[in-house]
Amino acid sequence: MGNLLELHEVTKVYSRGLINAKENVALRDFSLTLKDDEPTILTVAGESGSGKTTLAMLLLGFIEATKGQILYDGRDISTLEGKEKLAYRREVQAVFQDPFAVFNPFYTVDHLLTVPIRHFKLAKSRAEARDKMEEALTAVGLRPEDVLGRFPHQLSGGQRQRINVARALLLRPRILVADEPVSMVDASLRASILETLRNLQRDYGVSIIYITHDLTTAYHIAKSIIVLYRGAVMEAGDVDAVIKNPQHPYTRLLVDSIPWPNLDQRWGEHSIIAREANEDSDGCPFRGRCPSAMDICSTRPPLFEIGPHQTAACYLYEEKPKIVPDRVSELLPV
Repeated sequence: MGNLLELHEVTKVYSRGLINAKENVALRDFSLTLKDDEPTILTVAGESGSGKTTLAMLLLGFIEATKGQILYDGRDISTLEGKEKLAYRREVQAVFQDPFAVFNPFYTVDHLLTVPIRHFKLAKSRAEARDKMEEALTAVGLRPEDVLGRFPHQLSGGQRQRINVARALLLRPRILVADEPVSMVDASLRASILETLRNLQRDYGVSIIYITHDLTTAYHIAKSIIVLYRGAVMEAGDVDAVIKNPQHPYTRLLVDSIPWPNLDQRWGEHSIIAREANEDSDGCPFRGRCPSAMDICSTRPPLFEIGPHQTAACYLYEEKPKIVPDRVSELLPV
């Protein structure tokens, strides 16, 4: 089997202002490969402004890359037209952060689910459409009789978010882009939604790109992780190795910020240097805040292969073998 999704050194640059326009590199030289026959859950993590949502918008085809290629089943998604573009829209689905924004308060849950069925011609009759809705709701742990016919305000945030997952599942996607899907849901409901996503990957063969700033949920749901900072890959690899033994100074700060359920354990062992963010595109984007910054960091570091399933873009490991961005996926377990 071939590759389902390929990103080859994708860069997205935003410009602002008409006179003396300034450019902001939201994503830089990002590469990723998802195989057709190996559905997986991959986390893309980082703080606000790291490029996570830009990546999601690129994957969904809402914006175009400034440089690089995004291939789906071997075809550049920017060239898709007609039936091929419609198929891509159906097979690459999204679950967004806000479980309220998707719903129109004037329509019942049934409307949210029947629209994609009608648009993509997934059912030949109302009875078949009803069966598909009930099957999708049951798959995400909801009882159809509890939610169908009800308005959004009559449902909890957790129910609304699982309905969003059910809507995506209706279309039998091959890829699900989950952008902060539990950040606006009560803590008591996060586990059930994460379990729903894991079941989709296991039972329906859906590859999930889980985008989050929360390393705790990333650790529990994903097999591999890519850590972004200001649009650049800082570290990537097996989620267990990266979170338990982070190698890049930025990843260490992220892990150190996790509030552990141990009152005797210090929170924030590593100090964060509060200097202005580095605007120099030639150097490491993190060096302005890095406690290990060196003179050589004025040159952008390549990715170094630290272990069989771990890589970091940091000169602390310059004695290690360098790897090109397209090889990052080889180090990600599935």
